[in-house]
Amino acid sequence: MNQPRTPGGRLAAWAELLRVSAAFSVPGDALAGAAASGARPGRRTLLAAGSSLCLYAAGLALNDWADREEDRAERPHRPLPSGRISPAAALTAAAGLTAAGLGLAAAAGRPALATASALAGTVWLYDLKLAGTPTGPAGMAAARALDVLLGATATARTGAAARTALPAAALLGAHTYAVTSVSRHETRGGSTRAPLAALATTAATAATVAGLRRGAPTRLPAARREAAAPGPPGPRRARTAARVGLAALYGTTAAVPYLHAALNPSPPLTQRAVGGGIRAMIPLQAALSARAGALGGALATLALVPLARLAGKKVSAT
Repeated sequence: MNQPRTPGGRLAAWAELLRVSAAFSVPGDALAGAAASGARPGRRTLLAAGSSLCLYAAGLALNDWADREEDRAERPHRPLPSGRISPAAALTAAAGLTAAGLGLAAAAGRPALATASALAGTVWLYDLKLAGTPTGPAGMAAARALDVLLGATATARTGAAARTALPAAALLGAHTYAVTSVSRHETRGGSTRAPLAALATTAATAATVAGLRRGAPTRLPAARREAAAPGPPGPRRARTAARVGLAALYGTTAAVPYLHAALNPSPPLTQRAVGGGIRAMIPLQAALSARAGALGGALATLALVPLARLAGKKVSAT
């Protein structure tokens, strides 16, 4: 098999390896974590988002390096088994991106570096040991939860911010666990239980974020609670409408393909269910920001949806 001979061909191969369109599901973690911390997002939030993107890309490169023999049999079109990217280049990229992610986190402060180090360790542990095992979904969920906590600790510059952001991190972790459980069957299909469980998780998560579950009130962080309390009922209704609307958007984005995969667990529908679960992360992140009273962060996160679609079309066209 021949290596790509043009810069465009090499760029397309790396874009495929690093799943460029899926990368748009990452920055919203930092914004959701920042919103949950109650601190105002700024330069350190951007550093956290950059760190998250680097560590996410590192995990994708490492994943394909670790799965190169399996992909040779089941996904021969992927960049490594097809020869468009060498295994050594993928492993080097994973190491370099990990170092870059930790460097960006260090620039955001010690609490952020500590969180990013835990995240990087989880990413490498998942790709080298946990992927494909029964504990794989838990490892992936832990990585996504730590990514939310990275946004909180970087923005607030304190380890205590992690405790404030734990509920948001747990909700995104639960969603990630469900998506990863479904993805374990995307090659062969045949599982009705995984998409049904993911459907139930989606319903519970959407209800929690929207504030519809009894015993799960939506409380603003202390820093925003004081600012929001004296306001007129109009802004409060706007915040509630945004939270409920975004939670509904999240629910429908994930639930419809899950339902289709549960009714017909074929590989194509299971793969669509995984894609729907990944796309649903962005409205979930936006809903979590709105739940914390950060409507600006929610809108900024939601703006990533058309960018992700555009990137997906460009990659598929190459």
